[in-house]
Amino acid sequence: MPTLDWLNRAPSFTTAAQVPYRLLDNVSTHGDLQSAAGNLLIQGDNLEALKALLPFYRGQVKCIFIDPPYNTKSAFEHYDDNLEHSQWLSMMLPRLQLLRDLLSEDGSIWVTIDDNEGHYLKVLMDEVFGRRNFVATFVWQKVDSPNDNKPAIAPDHEFLLSYARNSAAAKFHKKRAESLLDAYGMVDESGRRCRDRLLKKNGKNSLRVDRPSMFFKLDAPDNTPVWPIHDDGREARWSHSQLGIDAAQAEGRLIWKQREKAGKVIWIPYMREFAPDIPIRPHPTILLDVKTSRQAKAHQKELLPDAEQFDTVKPEQLLERVFDIATNPGDLVLDSFLGSGTTAAVAHKMGRRWIGIEMGEHATTHCLPRLQKVMDGEQGGISAAVGWQGGGGFRYCTLGAPIFDADGCIHPDVRFATLAAFIWQQETHTAFDPAHATPNTPHLGTHSVFDSCYRTPHKDLEPISPEIDTAEPAPVLEPILRSRTAYYLLFNGILGDKRPASGNVLTSAVLDALLALHATTPHPDAPLVVYGEANRLGDARLALARVTFKHIPYDVKAR
Repeated sequence: MPTLDWLNRAPSFTTAAQVPYRLLDNVSTHGDLQSAAGNLLIQGDNLEALKALLPFYRGQVKCIFIDPPYNTKSAFEHYDDNLEHSQWLSMMLPRLQLLRDLLSEDGSIWVTIDDNEGHYLKVLMDEVFGRRNFVATFVWQKVDSPNDNKPAIAPDHEFLLSYARNSAAAKFHKKRAESLLDAYGMVDESGRRCRDRLLKKNGKNSLRVDRPSMFFKLDAPDNTPVWPIHDDGREARWSHSQLGIDAAQAEGRLIWKQREKAGKVIWIPYMREFAPDIPIRPHPTILLDVKTSRQAKAHQKELLPDAEQFDTVKPEQLLERVFDIATNPGDLVLDSFLGSGTTAAVAHKMGRRWIGIEMGEHATTHCLPRLQKVMDGEQGGISAAVGWQGGGGFRYCTLGAPIFDADGCIHPDVRFATLAAFIWQQETHTAFDPAHATPNTPHLGTHSVFDSCYRTPHKDLEPISPEIDTAEPAPVLEPILRSRTAYYLLFNGILGDKRPASGNVLTSAVLDALLALHATTPHPDAPLVVYGEANRLGDARLALARVTFKHIPYDVKAR
């Protein structure tokens, strides 16, 4: 695959790894406490904030939307939005790497950009996310009024690049389209809207030579043989296989009609189709039906009349379209260039959980007051369209001290849950879920690793597909267990003894306690990895118990 080269490319690939993990300090909680647990506004450098989120949210974010600086002198000063191309790419790469790690397997990322860096960004994202995971480039019309400026050409659009974390797992929603029902102009005996479509294939790939297996005889109601023949005499084919036609006939959807041709009455077969309960169609990639920058800036001024105005603010309808395509209610969305808070506001109104990151004072001068107004039920943007009346809550956090100091020692403010999440993420490359741990014990959980294996199901179990007449059923992806490991952490006196020489050290008594606890877990046969401050046991005893000991802090990666 072609790659992009620029000055300082190689060091840029290690930037994210060198960023220290930091604590998140909770500053305040706003609104409903239960709802606030799912929503997070972070003030601070987004590279450090993304790294701080990894232990808790790795692989958990369903949708990422970012509106990064375009390198055009158009953003606020704190974004340093006047970089050379190489500096801009070096800024974007480590952030994209961390965003990729935060995405769920079925998640997607959406990035707005213009022509200035858009084509460089496309190649860079091909490398970070994989070209096979590219979804589409959307074109958003940002200007809807006549432009009387002097230039002969005035761009009135921006791009929206979309990538899946894993294209095989990603699922996107189609667009609701009530107009599709207009094509179903008939009503059957049961009152259902329907239409009859010719069973003979027309147009592209409609000849017998295109699908020989779909050229066969059907018997009309009077037993007259009917073959798929075009009006010009060419041998055609049916649009459905024999199995599909048999199924339709059994369901009463094979409809025969008569018409006169060359003075002779002939039978014509049709396939009856019923109107969908929910009419949907694919989303167009040219977005002409969402609001533009003009309406977005007017909404911003109405919300924050005394605040500095963002010239590049995006309309809530653009975010609504992205979330309609890529998310469901309750999913987690993230924006690491939150700006004036549009992504968080739209996610909140649409019932999605959210994380927003904004550096500098704009977190407090723009995002906080805007989100407070959202909770109060403000009626701008998409509020009327989604029936928003207010409610919910969120937490406001800042970046705290690094978890590890320059020598790799753990910061004294770090508590058991934080180090547990960090170690779990380091070992498993997944987010720590306290629900899988044993409460108030060293047991963090048991991690299973699966390989994917294809198997071919029995033919009789396959559903009938009208368009496929292959003899072999499609293979099914089946997970096969490769390994399973349980993780334990001796830290902060989790065993009830805070003395350094006791509860945080793996002694014979502590090992016996861990093994007794392990026997009660869902997978007592799994080997153990135990993190602790020291180990007093020999290799033979550990091997017999199937325990691997790792030393805190030396076996904990500070980067």
